[in-house]
Amino acid sequence: MKPTKRILIIGNIKLPLDASFKEAFSVAQRRLKSLCALPSDVSYSIHKRSVDARRKDAVIFVYSVLCEGSFPEISEDRLRGISALWLKEERPTVEFGSDKLSDRPVVVGTGPCGLFCALLLAENGYRPLMLERGGDIASRSRAVTEFNSRKILDTENNIQFGLGGAGTFSDGKLITRINDPYIGFLLDTFVEFGAPADIRVNAKPHIGTDILAKVVTAMAERITSLGGEIRYNTKFLSAQSCDGRVYGVRTDKGDIPAGALVLAVGHSARDTYESLISSGIEIIPKSFSVGMRIEHLAKEIDEAMYGKFAGHPALGHAEYALSHNTKQRGTYTFCMCPGGEVVAAASEKYGVVVNGMSNSKRDGVNSNSAVVVSVFPDDYGSTPKSAIEFQRKIERGAYGSAGSDYSAPIVTVGDFMARSLSHEPSRVMPTYMQGSANKICMPDEYLPGFVCDGIRSALVDFDRKIKGFSADYAILSGAETRTSSPVRILRDNATRLAVGYENFYPAGEGAGYAGGISSAGVDGIKVALSLMKKYKPIEH
Repeated sequence: MKPTKRILIIGNIKLPLDASFKEAFSVAQRRLKSLCALPSDVSYSIHKRSVDARRKDAVIFVYSVLCEGSFPEISEDRLRGISALWLKEERPTVEFGSDKLSDRPVVVGTGPCGLFCALLLAENGYRPLMLERGGDIASRSRAVTEFNSRKILDTENNIQFGLGGAGTFSDGKLITRINDPYIGFLLDTFVEFGAPADIRVNAKPHIGTDILAKVVTAMAERITSLGGEIRYNTKFLSAQSCDGRVYGVRTDKGDIPAGALVLAVGHSARDTYESLISSGIEIIPKSFSVGMRIEHLAKEIDEAMYGKFAGHPALGHAEYALSHNTKQRGTYTFCMCPGGEVVAAASEKYGVVVNGMSNSKRDGVNSNSAVVVSVFPDDYGSTPKSAIEFQRKIERGAYGSAGSDYSAPIVTVGDFMARSLSHEPSRVMPTYMQGSANKICMPDEYLPGFVCDGIRSALVDFDRKIKGFSADYAILSGAETRTSSPVRILRDNATRLAVGYENFYPAGEGAGYAGGISSAGVDGIKVALSLMKKYKPIEH
């Protein structure tokens, strides 16, 4: 059979930290030669690089290499023998439908799902109209600064709402558990708009809040340059529909006609959920997680995980992902921010919400992550409204426990484990609102008992896995409640249309179909492809 040009991924290439990319290419080449005659046109590039720190005396990099060339057919069994497989990344293939849109498609929300959806639509002649309840990056930054410095919360323009969505002000991590062929396209698009090229290589890609703000601004500018439109500070109130067809949307700035509706509102748009529930759209409650943020000195996490290799210039700050499971539920770390800070992420009055972020250099003194416990529908009443209220009650409890002024309730790990308040922060200083707004409080005051019990049990286990993780002086801040949407808007898996509708597409994390920037962006891509497969582009 005639060889065809294709790409192999050769993985599990283990090399010292100081090894060059060329050494990884040499290993890949040797393995290839054991399978077949080496094609004359083969070329090599790094696919992924991760850290293996299981042995503190021998921290190494593990590479996978892309080998592109005119390879003959090679069976998967033989490929497995050299830790290889064929690359299955794809670029979106657009198919145009024949139905005519009555008006522009409306995309609600400018987070990663909405941006990728609108970008693909704009590139193919659909001239989408994007609605965003918050502002652009400049106005969001001013609002966040005002909240941090004067505790004045703008409920429409904050860390959760505005251009780029919640991810813009929470680190820009692109780690995802989905194994989707569009992930490569998503990463390439981010790079095209200004993200660092190494996100294509690093196993745990990260852009950083400072750079991601510029990236999403560039994406928004591209959308408008292609005939799309973005209306900031415009709040979606409800869909206008008849017989399963959306014909418009109500906003706080008036009614807007819509040929189709993509609802990509993010996980914090509770008033939108409540409006959808009232209108009879099929929504179900789902599992999510709640807990706190834990802060350590970054250098101590580095030393615990990397041993004598801590501080090696090729490594950066250490990252971890820990889990502890019982027969009832799991406790795990989430959204780990090396060299980062805990941020004030409230979007409703009288509630305290924490999140984490790092800038691109990850050069902060502390590292932090969420430590959260699984919450199931049976825990809160098994209805969409009770799911929302469960999160809200915790946030308001945290607000009241910390003095009712948006300070964060904090506690040392030692006091939390001993169930007795007797220590001020010392070795690790909290970073929420630059450390200026914290009050010592026992988390049992605002978190359900099963959450506190789960975290206490997990901290013992986590300390066995990372020495010093549960040091008495580590800091816990609450409340971490926005890990994912508490509800799911039901849709058809094939068409991505809401149940009972012909032109309404619930999308992304807010609709309950994604968890993080990458998976939300991929869902936005797939929603755009489904919409275009049904409708033809708008005639100019």
